[in-house]
Amino acid sequence: MSKGVIRKVSGPLVIASGMRDANMFDVVRVSHQRLIGEIIEMHGDEASIQVYEETSGLKPGEEVVSMGVPMSVELGPGLITSIYDGIQRPLNSIMEVAGNLLKRGVEVAALDRSKKWEFRATVSKGDRVVSGDVLGTVEETPVVTQKIMVPNGIEGTVTSIQSGSFTVDDFIATIETKEGEQSITMLQRWPVRKGRPYRRKLPPKMPLVTGQRVVDTFFPLAKGGVAAVPGPFGSGKTVIQHQLAKWAEVDIVVYIGCGERGNEMTDVLNEFPELIDPKTKQSLMQRTVLIANTSDMPVAAREASIYTGITIAEYFRDMGYSVALMADSTSRWAEALREMSGRLSEMPGEEGYPAYLGSRLAQFYERAGQVVTLGQQEREGALSVIGAVSPPGGDISEPVSQATLRIVKVFWGLDSALAYRRHFPAINWLNSYSLYLDNMKDWYGEFVAQDFLELRQRMMTLLQEEAELEEVVKMVGMDALSDMDRLKLEAARSIREDFLHQNSFHEVDTYTSLTKQYHMMQLIMEYYEKAKEVLDKGGDIEKVLSIAVRETIGRFKYVTEQQIEEEYHKVSKELVRELSEVCKEEE
Repeated sequence: MSKGVIRKVSGPLVIASGMRDANMFDVVRVSHQRLIGEIIEMHGDEASIQVYEETSGLKPGEEVVSMGVPMSVELGPGLITSIYDGIQRPLNSIMEVAGNLLKRGVEVAALDRSKKWEFRATVSKGDRVVSGDVLGTVEETPVVTQKIMVPNGIEGTVTSIQSGSFTVDDFIATIETKEGEQSITMLQRWPVRKGRPYRRKLPPKMPLVTGQRVVDTFFPLAKGGVAAVPGPFGSGKTVIQHQLAKWAEVDIVVYIGCGERGNEMTDVLNEFPELIDPKTKQSLMQRTVLIANTSDMPVAAREASIYTGITIAEYFRDMGYSVALMADSTSRWAEALREMSGRLSEMPGEEGYPAYLGSRLAQFYERAGQVVTLGQQEREGALSVIGAVSPPGGDISEPVSQATLRIVKVFWGLDSALAYRRHFPAINWLNSYSLYLDNMKDWYGEFVAQDFLELRQRMMTLLQEEAELEEVVKMVGMDALSDMDRLKLEAARSIREDFLHQNSFHEVDTYTSLTKQYHMMQLIMEYYEKAKEVLDKGGDIEKVLSIAVRETIGRFKYVTEQQIEEEYHKVSKELVRELSEVCKEEE
C-alpha cells in the first residue's frame, strides 16, 4: 500500500503527494474518515484523486492511502433485488447502520457476508474445468438461478467440491492448477473499467422483442444491441425505460439512475417492487438490480455508477442470460466527466466537455453485445444497453447526443409535442431510426412473416408522405387535395392513432406480440390498398372514409392475443364486404 498526504482539495478532486508507488485507477482511502476515491491522473509522485463522497472539511496534510487494487465490484449471490449507490454500497444496509441520511465514510460490504445460500454442485471431484465453467448453482430468487462460475484465469482439476449452505466467503471447491491449489468461493471481484472476457461476439440477428409497436416494428433493437433515447424534459424517457424493463424479453434488468432527480429514482424504488412481472407473476424486483446515484448525491460517483452497472450486467450475461441495462441518463454522467476535466485543467472540447467524451461513451456502449461465453459448454448471453440522453432544451445537436449517435445503432427520438398530446410512446417516427433492420430481415421472415418488413416500409412511406401533404394543407387547405391524397392522410392517421399510439395502462394494449403487430399492419394496409382500387373505379371518397369497419380496425389493438387470428379474418372479410358495397352504390 502506498501512503501520501493531501496537498490540495478542489471539490470532488483531491491532489495528493507522496504517491509514487500507486497506480492509475487504484482505489484510495482519503483522510481519517476513509472516504472512497480513485486515482485518475498521475504526475511523478502526485496523484489526482476523484473522491466519490462529499469532500467538505478535508484539509492539506491529511493521510491518503492507496489500497493497491483498481475500483472493483463484488459479484455473487445477493446482487438481485439489491439497491446500490454508484460505487456498489448497498443503500438498505447503509440505512440500517447510519440512518436515513447517507453519511461519509460508511463502509458496508456490497454482498451480505452473514447470509447463507444453498449451493448445488454441478461438477464432481476429478472433473477438469476452465474459466467460465459452471461449478454449481444458487437459487437467488424464485425466478433467477445464479450460476457460480470458475473465476477468470483459473484452469485445472477439481480436487474437492461440496453442496450445502454457505456464505459468499466460504470455500465451496478447490481446483488444482499449474500454480498450485486454488480455493474457490461464491464471491468474485472484477475491476469496473475492464470488460469481462468472452469467447467471441455474435452478429445481431434477432430483435429484442419489447411488445411496444413503434419499437418492434418501426425501430427494433437487436438482442445485444445499443439504443439511445434522447428527449427533452417531460417527453417520457424514464417512462419508456420502465415499460421496456417490464416487457422486454430479457432475464435480468440492471437499472442505473445516474444523476436523475431524487423523486424520479424514488418512483422507481417504490414502483418496481410493486410491478408484477407478466412472465413470472412475481415482483419485477425478483430479476432486477437497481443502482441509484441521484442528482443530490456526489457528482463524481456518477462516473463510477455507469461502470458498476455494466460490470454487474456482464456477470449475468456470462451465465448465459439475456440482460437489459437501462442508463438514465448518460448526459448526467457526461456532466460529471466535464466537471472533473475542468478541475484537472484539461483542454476543453465542445461546450466544455472533455475531448475524450466520445471515446469514453464508445468504451461504455461497446461492452454490449450477444456473445459466446467462456467455458467448455458454450453458452450464449446477451447484454442490450438502452441509454437515455437529456439534451438541454431537447436540442440533440449538443455534444453528448451527437457523440452517442455516432456510436449507437438505434435512435428513438422523443418528441415533447407528442408527449403533450398524450401520444405514448412519444417516439417521433420521422427522425428515429434503426440500423439493425437489414441484419434481422431473415429472422422476421422466418419467425413472423415474409412480408413483415415490406409492410413496415409501406407504412413508413405513408407517414413521410403525410408530413409532406400537411405542408401543402397548411398553405392551400384540405379542399385543394385530390381524393387519393386525402386517402393517404386518413391511412397515415390510422397508422399514428391505431398502431403507433399505445396505452401502457390498458391490460391488453400495454403489450403486443409480433404476430398481432403484423395483423394490425395488414388491416391498415388492406384498407388503404382496397380503398385505392375503389377510388380508381370512381368511388366517392366520403363513403370510402366513413365505412363502419374503420372503427373496428381502430379497436383491433384491444383484441386479446388468444383471439388475434379469428378476429383478423373476421375484420378482413368485413372490410372487403363494405368496400364492395361502396363500389356497387357507385355503379
